[in-house]
Formats: sequence, C-alpha cells, structure tokens
Amino acid sequence: MQKLSIFVLLSFFTISLFGHTSCFQHTCQHTEFRKAPINSKENNVNYPTDYFRSPINGALRLSGSFGELRSNHFHAGIDIKSTIGGSGQAILAAGDGYVARVKVQAGGYGNAIYMRHPNGYTTVYAHLSEFSPELAAYVKEQQYARQSFSVDLYPSAGQISFQKGDKIGKLGNSGSSGGPHLHFEIRDSGTEEPINPLLFGLKVADTQAPRLHQIRVYALNNKRETLDARSYDIQKGKTRHYVKGDTVYVGANQAGFALKTYDHMNGVTNWNGVYRISMYSDEELWYQFTTERFAFHQTRGINAHMDYEERVTKKSYFNRCYLLPGNQLPFYKNVINRGVVQLSKNKATKITMVTEDISGNTTRLIFWAKQSQTQTAISEKRFNYVLPYDDESAIDNGALYLYFPKKSLYETLYLDYKTSTDYSENVHSAVHHIHNSRTPLHKYCDIAIEPTTLPSHLRDKAFVANCGKKNSITNMGNKWKDGRLWGKTRNFGDFCIMVDTVPPTIKPQTFQSNMRGKNRMTFRIDDNYSTGGSAKGLDYRATVDGQWILMEYDAKNDRLLHRFDGRIPAGQHQLRIVLTDAVGNRREYEADFTR
Repeated sequence: MQKLSIFVLLSFFTISLFGHTSCFQHTCQHTEFRKAPINSKENNVNYPTDYFRSPINGALRLSGSFGELRSNHFHAGIDIKSTIGGSGQAILAAGDGYVARVKVQAGGYGNAIYMRHPNGYTTVYAHLSEFSPELAAYVKEQQYARQSFSVDLYPSAGQISFQKGDKIGKLGNSGSSGGPHLHFEIRDSGTEEPINPLLFGLKVADTQAPRLHQIRVYALNNKRETLDARSYDIQKGKTRHYVKGDTVYVGANQAGFALKTYDHMNGVTNWNGVYRISMYSDEELWYQFTTERFAFHQTRGINAHMDYEERVTKKSYFNRCYLLPGNQLPFYKNVINRGVVQLSKNKATKITMVTEDISGNTTRLIFWAKQSQTQTAISEKRFNYVLPYDDESAIDNGALYLYFPKKSLYETLYLDYKTSTDYSENVHSAVHHIHNSRTPLHKYCDIAIEPTTLPSHLRDKAFVANCGKKNSITNMGNKWKDGRLWGKTRNFGDFCIMVDTVPPTIKPQTFQSNMRGKNRMTFRIDDNYSTGGSAKGLDYRATVDGQWILMEYDAKNDRLLHRFDGRIPAGQHQLRIVLTDAVGNRREYEADFTR
C-alpha cells in the first residue's frame, strides 16, 4: 500500500471573495448554428439506424432522456411513457435475439430483461409488471430452486429466444420506478456500456428547442478552487437568450460556468436532459458535453459534472461547463483549459452557450464576463484536514477513524471536523460532525467509531448511525474490530453509535383465515431504521406448512405479496413469516388459513 496522505491543520483557512459591480451593455453579434438531426457518424461510430424497432406499438413519448442528470447517476436509457395511461401495455422485442440475462429485485430496475442481438448490441427492458409466459415460468422455477425472490439469472445462449416484434412482457412500475413506464437501453454487448438509444434511428416527435433557465458563475483562484458562486436568471430575447445587463462580473481572473437547461418534446410536459452543450469563449469552441455513451462504473461521477451543492440544497440541476480536477467522465470533447475561462479587468470575454437536443433543435445564450475591479471583505473558512483529490487519505484520532480510497474526491477538500456530546439515552459515543452533506464522495469510505457508554450486552445491537435531516437515522454498518464499530459511508454528515433492539413489524393487509377463492395474500412490513453503507437490509422468509413460498417484495410500498398459483392445495395450512433486521432482531408471524 502506498503511504497515506495525512494532513492535520489546526488553523483557519482564509479565502478571498470578490464582489459584483453594475453591468454595462454590449452590442450583440451572433453566429448561426445548424438545426439538423444528430446522426451516428458525428460520433465516429456507425450505429445501425435500421435494425431496432420501437419496443412498444404507438408513438414514442419520453419521460426521461439518455444521460440526463439524476441523483448520483446519469440516466442510462430512455423512459418511454405508456400509450394506455398505465401499466399493462405490451413490450416488444426490439430485434431478433435471445435472453442473456433476466433480473428480479425489489429496487433498481425491478423486473428486467436483457436481450443479446447478433449485431453486437444488447437491449434492456426494465420496470416490467410481467414477463412473457415462457420467461415467467423459467424465472419462478429458479426462484423456488434458490428460495429467493431476488434473482439474477443468465440463461444459456438460445435457451429463450424472441423474434423482432414478439411480446416479451408488460410495461409496469416495478423496482425503483416512480410511475408506470418502460426504461429502455441499448448497450454495447462487448463493454456493457449503455449508448443513447436515439442514435439507433428510433423516432421521437420533437420540434421544440431546449429551454434555458439559469447560469451559475464561479470565481476560481489560481488552483481553480471555488472562491464564490452566483446564479443569474436567463432572459429570452428575439434573437438570443441573455442575462440582465449582458455582463457578469467575477471577483477573480478566471471563471467557470454552469448551465441549467432542459429539453422539451412534442406531446409531453416532462423536462428531459439535453443531448449536447457547447460553450464558446470569444467565438472559439472551449467546451463540449455530449451524452453518447458511458460505463456504469463512471456514472456516480455525475457529482463532478453537476453542481452537487445546488442539487442537494435546492434540487437545482446545473451542468458544470468546466472540469473539476477529479472529473474522469467520457462525455467531453474539444475542451480547452478544462473549460476554465481567463478573464481581464480591461476587456470583457464573450461567452456563447449552445444547448442542443438529438433532433437538432438548438438554443443559444450570449453574455459577457469580466473580472471585477473590486473585491469584498475577506471571509474565513475553518478546516482541520486537507484531503488531496488525487490520493488516498486517513484520519485517526482514537475516537474516530476514516479512510478515503484514492479518487474518492473530485477536488481537494478542506475538511471541517468537530465533535459534540449527545446525552440521549440511545447515543453511545461522541457525535462526529464530519464536514457537511453538501460535498460529494465518489467512493465508499471506511468509518470506525469508539463507543463511550455502551453496555456489553448491547454490543451485538449497536450500529454506526448516520443522523440526517428531520431526525432520520441510517444504519451504515455494525462490525466490531479493535474495539471500534465499523461501517461504510458515501456521504459526509453526522455519525455516532446507536443501538437497535426493536424487531421489525408484519401486518396483514389482504389475509384472513378463509382464503378460498382469493388469488393473493399481502402483508406490510417495516423496520425502524433504514440501511446503507455495509449494513444489510431487511431479510424475510415465508413458509406454508414448512415449505418455502415465493413472496414478492415491493420495496416502494413495504409490501410482501404471494400469488396463489396451485402450489398450495385446498385445505388447512399454516403460514409462517420471519423478518430479520440488520442487527439480528427478529419478528415472527404465524397464522392458520384455509384454501
């Protein structure tokens, strides 16, 4: 292992913030930009545009576009709206091929099919409500064989095949979906990288240009660290978009910019992500972001692309048009000086931003940026540790241990750390206030906390607690090592040791002693603490007369569901459900019923 970078600074960090003075007008001269559909040859890859058909019958209307900004990830496909207004619409094979993978899980993609095609691409169909009968029978057989609702299956090549246009399932709302739709992907079968499906000739009606909402301007020091950031509303003019006064003044000699923009399509009200953003500095192409393809291990890097603090504090999604030091994403071309623009007090720099959808509709913003003549009073920023973005780091003060793997950060972090004492009955350590939740982490980091008042008989029920907003508590792990309790975290915040002695709960919803003629039984399950990091989620097992039965888990609604399919014969039966939480608390539910 390389030597860890450990920096302890018991001082205050001082930075300069510069003010913003009044604006002056500039005469506008603008360049015309083309309006033509994007084609695959622009990207030096000839994606086949006549091979795949639409996965539904009817017009394609999108509630989500490829690469659009989401919480902690780029969207890996397109979200296709139901043409019947809800679940149940037939989903069709986009091309000839075989099922290479089928996955069932309570969250994520829910019920998902992965079809391998002979042209080197794989199509993915997620959030399905049902599989085709042949595929559903195969999945259920495997679930019973493995005694698990969640399965990740890889049928042999050709075991389950479909032809183009065959019905493979039904549109639904399974997994982490927020409403009925089809999440559809096209991946490179060799690399598993998702590619923008609209580059393959799928047609979506779109004659509307993207809309621009705000720009955000960052004053950067000589290390390209942010000194100040301000947002400006974008106004719509007759020939271009602009900011009030035309000029923004920046309290530094270099600046970065970010743009809040959305694509809008015909027949839908959704605000989708744009295909491309280009930025010009004095007419020279300075930065370009294009949502063509990416690898899944890169997707959390979205927190380097967007303004993370704006997202978590205001739910505001800005595309950063310059690259943070730790940004390793593949979306950028034609980038000069990592997108950072040099400014002068004597001459304004013309900034042109062009947003583009995949149909070729464009919108442009023109404004000028200039270094301000004055600066505001110096402000102070407190920190205890400096963590370089390009190295691993560790902090160990006895009561707390933190380890940050290499490439955990997108820029060097001046970390603020302090402790406090909480005299609540269920807090068994100091409360460690580790920086703030407005700063992103790319990788999971180890955290270990030393207890203070924990009785020995409660050690097995203790966990590392992340204390969030509105008194929310998340179990981040509960492994003991060297006298400290260990977990993992991918966010900063407040951490301590807490104890959980409360078993989870089971409440029948559609269940009674007489189940004759019923096609299902459902139960609501719940636990007092959520889980994250290295903590395991809620585990359940259901049996009838001692034999395992399939209970589908709907995580969104905390519901277990069993569909009667003939495996439970007529007569008297005993149901037993056992729930176990992350620290081993158990709840058992037993009841007799008649079929």
